[in-house]
Amino acid sequence: MSATLKYTIIATVGIVILFFANLFFGSVNIPIESVFEILIGKNVERQAWAHIVLESRLPQAFTALFTGGAIAVSGLLLQTSFRNPLADPGILGITSGASLGVALIVLLLGGAVGGIAGLDISQSLFVVFGAFLGALMILSVIIGFASVVKSNVMLLIIGIMVGYFTSSIITLLQFFSDSESLFSYTIWGMGSFASVSSDQLPFYCITVCIGLFLSVLLIKPLNALLLGERYAANLGVNVKRIRLLLLLCAGLLTAITTAYCGPISFIGLAVPHIVRLILGTSNHKSLLPLTILTGACVALLCNLLSVIPSFGIIPLNAITPIFGAPVIIYVIINQRKIQYFN
Repeated sequence: MSATLKYTIIATVGIVILFFANLFFGSVNIPIESVFEILIGKNVERQAWAHIVLESRLPQAFTALFTGGAIAVSGLLLQTSFRNPLADPGILGITSGASLGVALIVLLLGGAVGGIAGLDISQSLFVVFGAFLGALMILSVIIGFASVVKSNVMLLIIGIMVGYFTSSIITLLQFFSDSESLFSYTIWGMGSFASVSSDQLPFYCITVCIGLFLSVLLIKPLNALLLGERYAANLGVNVKRIRLLLLLCAGLLTAITTAYCGPISFIGLAVPHIVRLILGTSNHKSLLPLTILTGACVALLCNLLSVIPSFGIIPLNAITPIFGAPVIIYVIINQRKIQYFN
């Protein structure tokens, strides 16, 4: 049995186990047999349990499943595109753009939006719209620069500068905002898989699946880019067009996940490295599908750890660095020994 097939089986089993663990365990203690009865449509002694499982835990588990795969693939696409092992979805300023959109809605228009929506600010659809619009705005700026800037390094620097610029505006908005709006924005920034409702879940999953399908179609060009842009061009790859498609695909996946779940850190940065280290290859034919599976596993595990404590829900961004930071430190220390790009 090949290493790829073995790891695929392990990752798939891990997803199934973690998915059901997310349904069985949480801050509210519900017997496992009652969870099974709820899932197959039977009546249980407490209707509140059915609401928790079907309206909270189940959508949250699906959101973690799809979000983890999407963010991990975004990181992989950007690392290959820029030939930089430290590239991630936030490095081009797309995540910062989503944060700016939310800041404008919550910090600048917080009270008005809350009154219109009739919901808590952090759960309002206006927040999702603002985040998505902000991410797309920054993505369009980056794609515009990508059409005139030939150097990946320069484009990377431009993305970082755009991120600093948006962060500066966010800081000013935070300084002049009231405490209630600032609290709502801070909660959103901690990241959560609980913000996608059961009604929004189909749209969210379909959108993410479209982005993942587009990324699978880019496997051959990604492998060609591993040889360098000149070799890829000699093989008939339109490097400029492929780079734009990579940015568009990674940007849209980042935009939709950040809009709904907030800026989730380290999954996009660390997961592609975990898969490379396990498989010992940079061939995207194996790397990309397993990055999706591993990202889903990591996201489900982080979500499970965030809801298990009885004293409340731990923010996701307090858990993801525990897994991501050691991986990145290992990559930095052993960068010369590990061949990520041919």
